[in-house]
Amino acid sequence: MRRIPKLWTRFLTAMGLLVLAWIWIWIPGSVIAAPSGDHELQTMADNTPDGGTLKLPEGSYQGPLVIRKAISVQGAGHVVITGDGSDSPVIRIEAARVSLRNVAVIQPSGGDNAAVLVAGNQAVLDALTIRTRSYGIVLRDSGQHDISGTTIDWEPVDASQPSDETSLKRNGIDLYNSHDNRIHDNRISRMNDGIYLESSHRNVVEHNSIDRSRYGVHCMYTDGTVVKDNYGEFNVTGGMVMGVRDALVTGNTFMKQSENVNSQGLLFFDVQTSRIANNKVEGNRVGLYIEQSDKNEFIDNVVVQNFVGIQFLESNQNRFTHNRLAGNVIQAEANESSDNRFERNYWDEFHGIDADGDGISDIAYAMNPFFQRLTSATPAFQLFFQSPGMQFLEGMYSSGKDEWTIDTAPLMNPAAEEQRQGDGRGGGTTGVLMLGLLFTLFSLTIITMMGVKRT
Repeated sequence: MRRIPKLWTRFLTAMGLLVLAWIWIWIPGSVIAAPSGDHELQTMADNTPDGGTLKLPEGSYQGPLVIRKAISVQGAGHVVITGDGSDSPVIRIEAARVSLRNVAVIQPSGGDNAAVLVAGNQAVLDALTIRTRSYGIVLRDSGQHDISGTTIDWEPVDASQPSDETSLKRNGIDLYNSHDNRIHDNRISRMNDGIYLESSHRNVVEHNSIDRSRYGVHCMYTDGTVVKDNYGEFNVTGGMVMGVRDALVTGNTFMKQSENVNSQGLLFFDVQTSRIANNKVEGNRVGLYIEQSDKNEFIDNVVVQNFVGIQFLESNQNRFTHNRLAGNVIQAEANESSDNRFERNYWDEFHGIDADGDGISDIAYAMNPFFQRLTSATPAFQLFFQSPGMQFLEGMYSSGKDEWTIDTAPLMNPAAEEQRQGDGRGGGTTGVLMLGLLFTLFSLTIITMMGVKRT
């Protein structure tokens, strides 16, 4: 049989490799490795096939970038995409099912220009590092996104003045008419609002950390929002919830919001049929502020070491149970809020009477609105807070007592309810005492036996 010359063999092999390379580049889901350095990023994205992956080697890249296809853009190493200072987002996502991972984005221009603007659906933004003089991530008229593992920080115009005026700042993550998103495990610092949601429903905001901003999480006119297990400190207000229905606010910790006269741990204004549970507000000017909010449930919250623990204003038909208030300068203030159900909360300043030993006071705890009403009319009287004369006047004040907010069955100690539940399970304090007595007798028996000499 006649052999094929080596030259032809090499030629056919080369052609085969070229065909395979062509197929690898153009089949859906292929990977395009971009050269490193400062390159034409838009061209590389446009040349990536629909469903493909654009891998960016370590280096710097010039924006703006518009993504019009369902591609994945991934940084390998330290990848930085910087805006050109124009009135455009550094990265604009217009297509659905776009993935952007492991890149740093710098927005050097101010105004209303986002670092990343998402207008398509089902985007995945993960492990981004954003420094901006405007917005961080903006979602507009879209939904079903997943934003996680991202750091967003304000980029000051003057490095020597890192805390530029709040009026210049924009929001870290900003949603408008964007629904069914999950925003989790992000860190946001020194922005206007950390996470802002407006007219955006059924979003889940969880496990985020927000500090030194105006509002940590800010909800406006949303339904079905979940704000869960977030942490905030040194903001003006940790969580601002306004015009909201059917929200779940649970497991959050907001601390040290106290530098502004309007600082609160959690603020609720015009909130309806929502559940606020298992949150901790500590060291704030006001722990829980509730105004014009009805038919909500506040349960198992810890309100400690605030100037004012809870403050109700024109709020009715709420249920406030099983909460713990301790170490607050003013435990509670309620004005024009008589139709609420308060029971089985612990108030550390209250000294009740528990004749039957069930852990629940036999006398009620009434929230005296005297100081709030007096200082609302004349703010300068705050200087006399807890003075002997002010305490005497408060003790004498009884106007409209039938309309005061009252905890009808306050707990004698924080664990009283848990002890009662323990008794219902058949164990409780009695069981513990019996077990301790048996252990003591057993120990004494062993010691006695070991101390007897054998004959």
